[in-house]
Amino acid sequence: MPELRQFEAVIFDMDGLLLDTERIALSAFNETCEHFGLGNETEIFMRCVGTNSELGEAVLKQGFSGKIDHLDFARIWDANYLERTTNSPIPLKNGATELLARLTALAIPIAVATSTSSDRARQKLRSAGILTHFTAVIGGDQVTNSKPHPDIYANAADVLGVTPAKCLALEDSENGVRSATSAGMTVIQIPDLVQPTQALRSLGHIILNSLRDVRTYAFQEENQGN
Repeated sequence: MPELRQFEAVIFDMDGLLLDTERIALSAFNETCEHFGLGNETEIFMRCVGTNSELGEAVLKQGFSGKIDHLDFARIWDANYLERTTNSPIPLKNGATELLARLTALAIPIAVATSTSSDRARQKLRSAGILTHFTAVIGGDQVTNSKPHPDIYANAADVLGVTPAKCLALEDSENGVRSATSAGMTVIQIPDLVQPTQALRSLGHIILNSLRDVRTYAFQEENQGN
């Protein structure tokens, strides 16, 4: 059972973990499907979760082969998503505010490691009012191999000046869990739209229900002192 004193840094995924954006993305995806006269293509959306734009486009290309131009779909989907996330505040996931405030108060370095491009990630974090908590924001455009490869988490640890073994990684997706695990970090998964498969559970990482549970689970000595 991990405790706060084990870790020198905490690294967060962003979409579906800190920001409640996956449901927004699904709504925009479904609207785009309606635009093209498609039926229920949720399975394709689920395969896009936790990928960068390049891998996501590959999923769309395979999934919509023989039906529509996947690049046209990606363009309209992105426009629908941006309309929803640019013109209104992005909602935070349950417990995000409290956990970030606690880590900041304890002067524990924290970073974001997201498949989203770094500029867009900063914009989203700024819109949600939490950008100032983070020492670094590492985007999918800053690594050659995005999740599930370990590069992005290894990069984040390097920027923070901490060895991966001393980092706690928080993730929601399978690709993210595999990325952080491969980098050698302790991983807590908080599933969002996609529940972990038995194959993923075999990695032996920690699975919790919400960010609110992280403080109770991992910061026990801090709780006992309050």
